[in-house]
Amino acid sequence: MRSHELTPGRTFGVVFDHGEDFFETLRAFCRTNGVRQGYIPMFIAGFAHVDIVGTCEQLTDPSAPVWSKVHLSNVEAVGGGTIAYDEADDTISPHVHVSVGLKEHSATGHTSHLLAAEVQFLTEMVLVEIASPQMRRTPHPELYDVPLLHLARED
Repeated sequence: MRSHELTPGRTFGVVFDHGEDFFETLRAFCRTNGVRQGYIPMFIAGFAHVDIVGTCEQLTDPSAPVWSKVHLSNVEAVGGGTIAYDEADDTISPHVHVSVGLKEHSATGHTSHLLAAEVQFLTEMVLVEIASPQMRRTPHPELYDVPLLHLARED
């Protein structure tokens, strides 16, 4: 286990508009407001389309992460996540998970890592900036190169 006391910065309410790309809009918001790291305690959303991590195939290594995606349409969603800063690309590195319900299939649910989404009607989000420590993602070769969150004091 790793832990570090977080010093919160600003807290934002962010409303995404119909038709916007979820991650492009999140990156634009962070760039405009100078947010490099933080967490998303929650958001509610309607999405026209989402791609989430998943598969219907048998896994050759059940311990390994799944890198394939499942495409779903016309969903309601609730989610949360973290935002770290990627120095190499000078952009944020979001890690967002969602639970989505398929509206036309009795709200049948799916839960996983969000890869892509197009806003349908609305997305309402609370985003809390973290002033310190630094939040970075580092790939770990011994864990299939999964980028894990690291918290470190700024020097």
